Amino acid sequence: MNCKTIAVLLTCHNRKDKTLKSLDSLFSQELSSDFSFVVYLVDDGSTDGTSEAIAKTYPQVKILQGNGNLFWNGGMRKAFTAALEVGHDYYLWLNDDTILYPHTLNTLLETHQQLSDRGQPRSIIAGSTQDPDTQEWTYGGYQQLGWWYPPFKCDPVFPTDTPQACDLICGNIALIPQDVTSIVGNLDPALTHYAGDWDYSLRAKQKGCSIWITSGYLGTCSRNPKPNPENTPVLQKALKNIEKPKGLALESVTLQPWEEWKLLMQRHGGIFWPIFWILPYRKLFWSVLFRRN
Repeated sequence: MNCKTIAVLLTCHNRKDKTLKSLDSLFSQELSSDFSFVVYLVDDGSTDGTSEAIAKTYPQVKILQGNGNLFWNGGMRKAFTAALEVGHDYYLWLNDDTILYPHTLNTLLETHQQLSDRGQPRSIIAGSTQDPDTQEWTYGGYQQLGWWYPPFKCDPVFPTDTPQACDLICGNIALIPQDVTSIVGNLDPALTHYAGDWDYSLRAKQKGCSIWITSGYLGTCSRNPKPNPENTPVLQKALKNIEKPKGLALESVTLQPWEEWKLLMQRHGGIFWPIFWILPYRKLFWSVLFRRN
């Protein structure tokens, strides 16, 4: 019987220690002998010696170089492209700040097998993460609130003792079988940083795939700190900053680049997409209109 392969996809930028710890947890997996994995890692212009440290510690990792402007979606897309060209049975998204529990890969694979046995081989399976200190839920799956809400207005799906269906997943830990990539393909090149994983989830559902989280937690990952908000921004500066890959952080929302957010709302917002597109930006114009001198 041939050993099935998993392409593990990561992208990183200037956080060598975190990246190495994540790889440590990956190479410590209690993986069934029926499977093996190959790591495709994009180093997006790191200047802290990340590539050198990885090459020394894990020479089997396939390191791809970025130009420093790929961000999450661009970096993961580059790794995904390289892996798809080779061809694998599974593709695993892994954030480089995520620490896997030893059973993670086996749990993901067993969950996919269970779903396949139930007639759902085209299933994306994500793992939930928790804060390493508080043990609180940080990333995983989400359930949309309904067609009358913006498509990214969601509630988290907390893990239980059984797998659960959901609508969207975070890309921290996500297993994508070849049956899915054959019809959905890669991440969208029109997106830079934000929502590439959510967009992929919804595109997969539109093509008849299902989205799941496994039982229990599969790793730890601290929640990303919110960027410092720009309160009462000057309009010209604010409009310029919105077009940055990570958008513009206001007090309670991060505004995404206009065209990328428009694409996402057109694709997933239904008949109300123009309203959902404009809705997040109301806070910007409100703050400019009533800003203090």
